[in-house]
Amino acid sequence: MENHPQHLPGLPEPFLMIAIPGGTFDMGGESWNNERSLPIHPVELSDFRMGQYPVTQSLWMAVMGETSNPSHFKGPMRPVESVSWEQIDREFLPRLNEMTIHKRPADTVYRLPTEAEWEYAARGGPEWENQSFLYAGSDVLDEVGWYDGNSPGETKPVGLKMKNALGMYDMSGNVWEWCADWYGRDYYKKCLEDRIVKNPPGPEHGSDRVLRGGGWLDLAQYCRSVYRYYLDPSYRNFNIGFRLVLSIPPV
Repeated sequence: MENHPQHLPGLPEPFLMIAIPGGTFDMGGESWNNERSLPIHPVELSDFRMGQYPVTQSLWMAVMGETSNPSHFKGPMRPVESVSWEQIDREFLPRLNEMTIHKRPADTVYRLPTEAEWEYAARGGPEWENQSFLYAGSDVLDEVGWYDGNSPGETKPVGLKMKNALGMYDMSGNVWEWCADWYGRDYYKKCLEDRIVKNPPGPEHGSDRVLRGGGWLDLAQYCRSVYRYYLDPSYRNFNIGFRLVLSIPPV
């Protein structure tokens, strides 16, 4: 499986979807709020592609229109922010998939990552055991991410910090990233007890959606690769964006 560059009208360069080989890893771990990130449980994932960067304002406007940028901190290569899970799901993704219907690999769609896919990619994919960093690519957050300790009160253009083992940028800090899953406080425990290990989709129902990665105004502990957060899917602010996955549709 090769990386997939995707051209859209209005983009200065293609956005790149990084090929991530599937594998098995131990999801979860000790974090600042352990009741959300424990117990550790084995997860098996299929191959997928994930955006090298969070969705930028340039990409958002190429899909949604030049006057549609909702971001508080403007800049074409900054991550788009102030977008809700619902707007991504109901507007952005359907438009992107329609625009790229003849340009993406057969039987694949653009979608939000599952929480398991997000953590696996942040921790280095199949190299996760050899890349057991606190953050996405390093134990030193200043090397890989923008947070309250080094960001002067704003988002930053993507790709300025060090990438992780898979070539992914900005998975720790800059903006929180929406995931596809409903949040379930006891879902990790259920996975361990029921041995739900193959491409876990998250709970069937819920009131909040999962976010990962931390953002520019957060403390370092929120940016750890295993840390989980959740918000109402209608919520939006200038610290929340998202990242794309390209794969076969989830079952």
